[in-house]
Amino acid sequence: MVILAASVSTRGGKPVISRQFRDMPRSRIEGLLASFPKLISAGSQHTSVETDAVRFVYQPLEDLYMILITNKNSNILQDIDTLHLFARVTSDICRSLDESSVLRYSFELLGAFDEIVSLGYRENVNLTQVRSILEMESHEEKIQEIIERNKEMEAKEELKRRAKQLEMQRRDAARRGQMGGNSGGFGSSGGYSSVQQRFEPPPTQAPVQTGFSSSSTSAAKPFKGKGMQLGKKSKGAELLGAMGGDLAAAAAAADEELTAAANAASASLAAAANAAPSSAVRAAPAASVAAIDPLDLLEPVQQEPVHVVVKERISITGNRDGGLESLEIKGDLLLKITDPSLAKVRLQLAPPEANNLVLAAGDLQFKTNPQIDKAAWSSDRIVAPRDARKPFPVNQSLGVLRWRMVTKDETALPLSINCWPSPNGEGGCDVNIEYELENEELGELRSVIIAIPLPAGSVPSVECPDGSWTVNDETNNLEWSLDSISSSNKSGSLEFSVTEGADNVDVFFPVVVDFVCEKTLCDVTVTNVVLADTGAPTTFSQQSVLSADNYVIA
Repeated sequence: MVILAASVSTRGGKPVISRQFRDMPRSRIEGLLASFPKLISAGSQHTSVETDAVRFVYQPLEDLYMILITNKNSNILQDIDTLHLFARVTSDICRSLDESSVLRYSFELLGAFDEIVSLGYRENVNLTQVRSILEMESHEEKIQEIIERNKEMEAKEELKRRAKQLEMQRRDAARRGQMGGNSGGFGSSGGYSSVQQRFEPPPTQAPVQTGFSSSSTSAAKPFKGKGMQLGKKSKGAELLGAMGGDLAAAAAAADEELTAAANAASASLAAAANAAPSSAVRAAPAASVAAIDPLDLLEPVQQEPVHVVVKERISITGNRDGGLESLEIKGDLLLKITDPSLAKVRLQLAPPEANNLVLAAGDLQFKTNPQIDKAAWSSDRIVAPRDARKPFPVNQSLGVLRWRMVTKDETALPLSINCWPSPNGEGGCDVNIEYELENEELGELRSVIIAIPLPAGSVPSVECPDGSWTVNDETNNLEWSLDSISSSNKSGSLEFSVTEGADNVDVFFPVVVDFVCEKTLCDVTVTNVVLADTGAPTTFSQQSVLSADNYVIA
């Protein structure tokens, strides 16, 4: 049994693709296929036809023919069985049996033909084996890719950790230098530290000052290492001088780790397979937090010379059963004055609302800047300098008031999240995520992102009637995004399923939630701003923002 060629041709004898298993010139095979339609008699029930030199074994495929060209001494029964395998493989690969589809998948078809026949002789394979060979999947290759991907993620996390550590050192050094260099006004007090609990701004943004200062340039001098020197450099200057080299060393070390991650040999495949999912889960929460000011996600406001910003951050830890374990609200009131003639002002805050459910859920504690008049605040909720002769600093964001509340009362919860994984017992899992707006007084939550970790290497099949979704390749999280949540869409759901890696439902936790809102929970607002000298009211602008600082369902 010798098969000379396997071809797919049109009804008119035009070759679409052809694979020769013995040495045959192109003109020879084209001539044989061109003569083939003339050999078929109308209404014939046979599946083979012969010439003086070769035999054609054929099968119609809609508007095409699947043709085997063999020698005349070949076993016709085996040829017919081989022909049927060729036809099934062609149908399996092309789906639609027309000339354009065959040409589109010609490379895959020729590869499959070579797996069925080698040097003119039939190989002992079936359709399933041919399909597996064409897929060319390698379990070892998948494990190696998982190992390399997790090493890259760990190297990136290490780089972020070192950069954050250097940034904290830089700020600490700057704060020490500021305390040592300022000698006039309110800047020498140092009793009220800068606002650290707010949403972290980009590194290039000027830090928020909470101490008053008579000069805006005195705070910048320690950054150059030119503070007060008594015979030797200060510790802050030495630290700042060395930071450039440390940052470069950290970046170089991270690059070396990323390069080594692609080439280094790993532990055994079984140990790597067990370690891969846990590494992905550890990396997900840290990478999901972006260093962006939540005010940038809201519509900008027209700022007056006196501008007030009220920022609240909410941290929530919930359990998988939908219960609340802890809720913490932290807030800051920031004042920025751009007109020196309005630097001496007094801010009147609104009294707390009696029907505010959040305020009824816990004890709200306030703390003022040490340079603020505590008596005026305690009696009349007025924010004013302790020394009426000294103005507020100009062109600086100054933290004048801070508040905090901790509770376990679920009435203070703005948004509830439920995650329901349902394993199927075969490594796969169906997961349902639901949200519900609990506090409609907030109006509208914007830029809502719900991030759910995925098993390593899995590709989810998602049904998302509300919002949109994407898979973050860096964190391996399924991120469900909603532009806004309000009373019109106070509840919604997303369903997805994975087929592997979900034997333990812990891989889908923790679920991390992020959002911003124009209204705050504690209703701290400024109602009036007056000049301290004359008592005349002045125009001011105000902007409020509530953001999720650490909203986790574990």
